[in-house]
Amino acid sequence: MRHQKAGKKLNRTGSHRDAMFRNMVTSLFIHGRVQTTDAKAKELRRWADQMITLAKRGDLHARRQALSVVRSKVVVHKLFEEASERFGQRAGGYTRVIKVGRRVGDSAPISIVEFVGPEGKKDTRKQKRKTAKKNGGVSKRKGVTESEEKKAKESESQKKVTEQTASVKEEDAAEEKRDESAQETDAGPKDESASQAEKEEKGDNK
Repeated sequence: MRHQKAGKKLNRTGSHRDAMFRNMVTSLFIHGRVQTTDAKAKELRRWADQMITLAKRGDLHARRQALSVVRSKVVVHKLFEEASERFGQRAGGYTRVIKVGRRVGDSAPISIVEFVGPEGKKDTRKQKRKTAKKNGGVSKRKGVTESEEKKAKESESQKKVTEQTASVKEEDAAEEKRDESAQETDAGPKDESASQAEKEEKGDNK
């Protein structure tokens, strides 16, 4: 019977294999994704899922078990803080494997291991467009059609333009008034000096 023989050997000794996956799990939790061969990626998923289930359990014994695998206390502390919020009530399947292609040199199949997004995450733009098309162009968030939204945006832009033009006209009118008042003040003393010169000329003539 094949008891206690879970996992792939990957043509390595037990100590080499354990050290390799401990490093890979630590890198996965630090960077969020790891690129490796398909066989290692499928095996890495098992290690990462075990660490996340321990983090969701959250007791002291689970923390010590995680520290026996992950090589960084900071990473374990962060994992135990964020696991329940990030993965919620998801029962397994915390990671995904994305096939990339083949490696240059030995043509080995390469894959990327990354975490699945948190539950309740908002849809992307493409998914929103698809849902809007299915609902006949009506957005669930506002209950308004796309054409009405465009009209509303255009009216808002027109209002802004009219407000800007009105403010510019008011500023021009204020500047004109200032210029007129300045001209009047400049013309006042000149007229007085001219009248005084005329009076002096009349006195001389007399």
